[in-house]
Amino acid sequence: MLAKAIRIAAHGGPEAMEYVDVDVPAPGPGEARVTQHAIGLNFIDVYFRTGLYPQPLPGGLGKEGAGVVESVGEGVTHVKPGDRVAYAGGPNGAYAEVRTMPARFLVKLPDTISFETAAAMMLQGLTVQYLLRQTYPVKAGETILFHAAAGGVGLIACQWARALGVQLIGTVGSKEKGELALRHGAAHVINYKTEDIAARVREITGGAGVPVVYDSVGKDTFTASLDCLQRRGLMVSFGNASGAVEPFAPGELSKRGSLFLTRPTLFDYMSTIEEQEAMAAELFGMVTGGKIQIEVHQTFPLARAGDAHRALESRATTGSTVLLP
Repeated sequence: MLAKAIRIAAHGGPEAMEYVDVDVPAPGPGEARVTQHAIGLNFIDVYFRTGLYPQPLPGGLGKEGAGVVESVGEGVTHVKPGDRVAYAGGPNGAYAEVRTMPARFLVKLPDTISFETAAAMMLQGLTVQYLLRQTYPVKAGETILFHAAAGGVGLIACQWARALGVQLIGTVGSKEKGELALRHGAAHVINYKTEDIAARVREITGGAGVPVVYDSVGKDTFTASLDCLQRRGLMVSFGNASGAVEPFAPGELSKRGSLFLTRPTLFDYMSTIEEQEAMAAELFGMVTGGKIQIEVHQTFPLARAGDAHRALESRATTGSTVLLP
């Protein structure tokens, strides 16, 4: 069958994305064909489009979506035709009306969660789950630093941290974004355009610094993030929104107090169906329990994916952005 999808033939700007007809094959062993109702937009899509993260070309974009299973291939038992499902991960190709994909990335979606909400929260919500609950399991009473607190991942982190009794300091780029982060549970905000991040963190913590920094910004904030940490603190570098972190000497970690550095990815934390389902169950529970509200602040038709990328890259978006087939 034919369906509309976004494809890129070469790396480049948003104009590299083409809205074309593609053939969607019947599912083979271990696969499922999904009719998509909503698609998530994430910075990792930009990384693949520009070539920061390599992939074979021509190819698709997108790691996250939600819809209904149309058919399944041999050996697929955890989902069946007619199931409402959502996913984050697997091969690129979510920017499509219909897709055939490895079924192991699909999880059943509770009826109480809409497709748009699911597409907006799977990659971002599962990212917050592994960051706050696994990479560095935060504890009630701790104060932590989370960059880009008004973004899709950031707003979920603000709420999840508050639910765990954690004081989250969030960095933002404007007064309006700061207010947004505070409304979602941040204990403090720092405007990185007008304030010295490390100095403000030391001021807020009485000079102690924080035990962990979660940094998805990359190049622009990396050194400041290290300067915010306590002795033996953990730097969690999980994104490159401002560009890749430049090479540095390991001695930079020792002179700041024997710091730890990790560069995790979501997909190493949910490499099995069992890990994935456990993480998704915790995320779904936080959402259905009312502890986390998913904010879909922007929607774009799939055909206008280029405009959505421009808005994301210019930091004009807040909360989550969803593409609609």
